[in-house]
Amino acid sequence: MQRGFPLLLLALGFMGGGWLFIQQYDIEGLDRVRVVAKNDPVGRLPDVTESGAVAAPGETIKVASFNLCVYGVTKASKPEVMEMLARIIRQYDVTAIQEIRSQDQTVLPKLVQLVNSTGRQFDYVIGPALGRTNSKEQYAYIFDRATLEIDLRECYTVKDPNDVLHREPFVAWFRARGPAPEEAFTFSLANFHIDPDEVPQEVKILPIVLNAIRNDGRNEDDVILLGDFNADELQLAQYASLPNVTMAITGEPTNTKHTKGYDNIIFQQYATTEYVGRSGVFDFLRQFNMTVDNAMEVSDHMPVWAEFSVYEGGANGRFAVRNATTNASLR
Repeated sequence: MQRGFPLLLLALGFMGGGWLFIQQYDIEGLDRVRVVAKNDPVGRLPDVTESGAVAAPGETIKVASFNLCVYGVTKASKPEVMEMLARIIRQYDVTAIQEIRSQDQTVLPKLVQLVNSTGRQFDYVIGPALGRTNSKEQYAYIFDRATLEIDLRECYTVKDPNDVLHREPFVAWFRARGPAPEEAFTFSLANFHIDPDEVPQEVKILPIVLNAIRNDGRNEDDVILLGDFNADELQLAQYASLPNVTMAITGEPTNTKHTKGYDNIIFQQYATTEYVGRSGVFDFLRQFNMTVDNAMEVSDHMPVWAEFSVYEGGANGRFAVRNATTNASLR
């Protein structure tokens, strides 16, 4: 199919109560979306740390991205691997997950259940199966309900009728808990897994995707692109015109064998002033003194993370005004 940069339409798959997505997309598995418990309809359950103490929201939140590397039934059947994944995910307030490859829609709930086995209150939202081949992938977000709330009506998958992107990003909107709602940091995450064979073409349209999400009618200026870009910061700068951006990960490998930089967290400096300047790559191989072979069973990628203030603008004050119209196009 001829690919280029003609019109890309941003179609919104709203998920009121986790079900409305199905009305927009005829995709198996989206009926499995879990968000809040029935006895907690607004998602305000307190969190509990591994020591059993109630964990109050702090002054910052950590946003992470983690490619789980062919996460499906086989990996979910390995207790040691699952325990390691759970230990990693508990460190972050929200983790964007890539490469869920399974028709069995129980594999992600099993992971979240294990994350919560210490008394935590994490939950998740998952997107449709994407890809041009029979090997489809799903994106997801696993988030801590003690520190973040999500607006399901503003979760959507970018619609790409011209097939520029192999896997269209999955977008979700969050607000930090702790500050008053009008003072809390709100932000959109766009979850990416760029095709390794099409990096120049796909990276080139990142600015178009970023601007379309920002201009989708919600008036949310904090748009954070994160995921597996299959490119380091130099390649991202080479292929895409991304003015005034911060790439949270620079000069560090993000694959488990410490040879390549693939994963990143990207946002525009003038908009996302909530970034506190702390970020990194979590090297679970060295942190947990694992062998390379054992670490590769967990994933061939390491998680990347960045830290943000819970206050809009980085301090008490400005709150992004939003409205209910959410529609956009990429030109």
